[in-house]
Amino acid sequence: MGTDTEMGENEQPISRRRTFAIISHPDAGKTTLTEKLLLYGGAIQTAGSVKGKASDRHAVSDWMEMEKKRGISITSSVMQFEYEGYCVNILDTPGHQDFSEDTYRTLMAADSAVMVIDAAKGIEPQTRKLFRVCAMRHIPIFTFINKLDHDARDPFDLVDELEREFGIGTYCMNWPIGSGVSFKGVYDRDRRRILTYADAHRGRDRLAATECELTDTGTLDRLIGPEERETLTAQIELLDGASFDFDEKKVAEGKLSPVFFGSALNNFGVETFLESFLRLSSPPRGRKTKDGGEVSPDDPGFSAFVFKIQANMNKAHRDRIAFMRIVSGRFERGRDYYHVQGGREVKLSRPQQMMAQERSIVDVAYAGDIIGVFDPGIYGIGDTVCEAGMSAEFEDIPTFSPECFALVEQIDSMKRKQFAKGITQISQEGAIRIFFEPESGMEKVYVGVVGQLQFDVLESRMKSEYGVEYLMRPLDFTLIKKVPQEIDPSKLYLYEVKWVQDVKKDNYLLFSSEWSLRYTIEHNEGLELLPYGNGGNM
Repeated sequence: MGTDTEMGENEQPISRRRTFAIISHPDAGKTTLTEKLLLYGGAIQTAGSVKGKASDRHAVSDWMEMEKKRGISITSSVMQFEYEGYCVNILDTPGHQDFSEDTYRTLMAADSAVMVIDAAKGIEPQTRKLFRVCAMRHIPIFTFINKLDHDARDPFDLVDELEREFGIGTYCMNWPIGSGVSFKGVYDRDRRRILTYADAHRGRDRLAATECELTDTGTLDRLIGPEERETLTAQIELLDGASFDFDEKKVAEGKLSPVFFGSALNNFGVETFLESFLRLSSPPRGRKTKDGGEVSPDDPGFSAFVFKIQANMNKAHRDRIAFMRIVSGRFERGRDYYHVQGGREVKLSRPQQMMAQERSIVDVAYAGDIIGVFDPGIYGIGDTVCEAGMSAEFEDIPTFSPECFALVEQIDSMKRKQFAKGITQISQEGAIRIFFEPESGMEKVYVGVVGQLQFDVLESRMKSEYGVEYLMRPLDFTLIKKVPQEIDPSKLYLYEVKWVQDVKKDNYLLFSSEWSLRYTIEHNEGLELLPYGNGGNM
């Protein structure tokens, strides 16, 4: 980042930044695409297959032990690299619905999104949910239709499904030549050329493209055969006549999605996608404040918000990192800043930028960048940090109501401190919610999560990171409501309802069904319960 430091002004380094999240349904190839973008960006030299038997590697963006074992992304990863004059910040997100909240928070830090779709399956449930979040924020959405090296649905059907399901226009930046064993490459509509590839390196290294004009029938017949040439020519003619016109303004507003076809695993279409994406995607965007204003990335004062907290990313460090998205201005290492929620000045200790769990110290960073700072336990999700005197407080990041509950009990009393530390730290990350019976300690903890798989993550992390095992009993509760402060829950009539408190001593009631909730309200005159947290549901 030395070139930025030498510029002296914020405008140019900010305008060259691109911060985006990659989203998909599980197993659509999201993490593999992330790896290949890092490969083309020079951040890594060889990409590791997440699940491939031919490789003993794991994806760079999957750092947690359980992620490596299962071959899935469980937490959001943050990675930065330089490419062709751009500073690229990639946010790789979990695809599984049980980790929707982590993905949602990460999307709050992104200026655009890349939606990865399996060419054989089309739009899947989690894709629909995540698209709605992107549409709500009106951020640009780029679509990468993946796995063309496998048998795929008709590309016209896939594009039509995108337009029908999501209510947006599409513009195909390239077009596939066959699929599965007959996949030959892609046609670049912008440059009016054909790119053909070979599967010689199993997608681990950068592959050179073979260029050929659509009118060069002799070369085309040699590369893809007469039958594929005729099919391609007819499809491009239909596409040019019937598709939406390209409109960069509509792309920026999230109303038109540029569509790319390819195979991330084999590097088909990845580099052309990256180049087009960087050219068309948005530079850093502003963020709204609680008082109805907005902080622009061009504002001279530094401001940022915390969107993720993660403990124990590296076993050699065993510390806790707060990830901040810089909204405006220029961050400088060693300066004092103001923590709005804490009401005090802070020095952002050991500012770092990330390559999954790998880290490097940062001296200067700009709007659009993601930095990680050491968190001694003072930051929360959504907190604002800015220059003193800015008085900016950004909008809250929604929290989601847990829908699955379990009772967790210590086994070894000699590891009481480790148990308490682990449960507390993981809950502060927002991955779980913890509650207690009134006037009780940490011996028994009621854990609430958005999805069942998070219980497996908790068990794995408690064992591997804190050396603690515990007993866990699933509970039938599916709903949680907050009790207003002026009401004493001990005075309420509660039938098959559990009264618990969080770490702030706020009171909550756990219900097994909507019927149980209605019954409680009907039998406690005037009772009005509050929703949990400040968010909704995806």
